[in-house]
Amino acid sequence: MEQGADLIIYSTTKHVDGQGRTLGGVILGSTALIRETVEPYMKHTGGSMSPFTAWMMVKSLETIDLRVRAQTATALALAEALADHPKLHRMIYPGHCSHPQHALVKQQMGEGGTVLSIDVAGGQEATFKFLNALQIVIISNNLGDAKSIATHPATTTHQRLPEAQKTILGITPGLVRLSIGLEDQADLIADFHQALACC
Repeated sequence: MEQGADLIIYSTTKHVDGQGRTLGGVILGSTALIRETVEPYMKHTGGSMSPFTAWMMVKSLETIDLRVRAQTATALALAEALADHPKLHRMIYPGHCSHPQHALVKQQMGEGGTVLSIDVAGGQEATFKFLNALQIVIISNNLGDAKSIATHPATTTHQRLPEAQKTILGITPGLVRLSIGLEDQADLIADFHQALACC
């Protein structure tokens, strides 16, 4: 909002909950926008969070700063460890100096966040060998959890897109999206190195 957004829609399922236990979301805006537009819509459609889920979200907010800062630091350490890895075509992390919008990220966000992507050389076959070799990181389509998660967008979240559109978006057969959790940095880096050695 400090950067001029009038409306923010945020998935509390991710970092607010932080452990993949609940579904929820928050809509933020001016009092007038919320009272005149959002509230009537929510009242008519019934989209409201249960009291227990809301309580869990509020309790989780107590540790969000500590959790996300730790996850972000680990994501940067992992990005630095993988930046020039010979088994990767590329590593994409907004908090790394190699990212084309790194300066903008530092200005707007301060840090690069908890999600990074890698593009494994050797296509889908090599990528699946890498994913199957991971020992700490789990394979799932979620993100923003306390545990590290790997997703293969080409066969999961973006599988229905035409190949031409995947190409435009940079979704290659080797692309892996990584949501970094709270595990020990050195353990995660070692897990990625041993898994990449298997492909």
